[in-house]
Amino acid sequence: MNNDIPECPPCVKGAPMWVTTFGDLMSLLLCFFVLLLSFSEIDRQKYKQVAGSMEKAFGIQRKQNVSESPRHGLKMIAKDFDQQAIATRMKEFIGRELEENFDELYAKIAEDVEIEAGKDQVVIRLMGESTFDSGKAEIKPELKPMILRIGQILSAETSGDIIIAGHTDNVPVHGGPFQSNLKLSIARAATVAQFMLDQSTIDPRHLSTMGFGEYRPIAGNNTASGRRKNRRVEIIVGTLPRLQDQGSQ
Repeated sequence: MNNDIPECPPCVKGAPMWVTTFGDLMSLLLCFFVLLLSFSEIDRQKYKQVAGSMEKAFGIQRKQNVSESPRHGLKMIAKDFDQQAIATRMKEFIGRELEENFDELYAKIAEDVEIEAGKDQVVIRLMGESTFDSGKAEIKPELKPMILRIGQILSAETSGDIIIAGHTDNVPVHGGPFQSNLKLSIARAATVAQFMLDQSTIDPRHLSTMGFGEYRPIAGNNTASGRRKNRRVEIIVGTLPRLQDQGSQ
């Protein structure tokens, strides 16, 4: 046995010092991110974007893209996103814009303006005589700036379809250029649509009009308040099914 070989020093029990330091660092980082998360508001849309980026960074591939970066503001372009959440954000954005920019007018006609977010669409209702005089299809001058602003918002913030729908109550039309409520509703929808086309950059291919007359009420016609709600123009933002373009075949 060779006595010149030095003896191995006794092993220190427990983890190496660097492991302890590394573990403390990881614990502090975890606490830091938990605190950040607790003070933040989770945006589902941004969360999906980040999740998609992280999956790609770590090499996790799927057949479907997780998300697509929005090109502008509240653009309703990604089918993978929660359409209800997008519609709700659009509703809040439009309502805030109208209330802040048309505070006096909005206060006067607040009862005649409704903004509703559905599963995959936003409906802006202009009811009563707020937009048109009785039996007429010309937009009131004081309402034109508000309708113009709605058109500007929609042209900038959505690439979906915009439907202008006219409705009336069941009181028969007497005199004037319109012989029926149906014709009056069609004329009012067309007037709003043409105004938006003339004054904003809405793509005409995504704009359409409908007239329903008295046949789709949202309230009873047996009261004055019900008839007031039924006399309305609706601006509907959503997505229509597309027919295949025959010219592209």
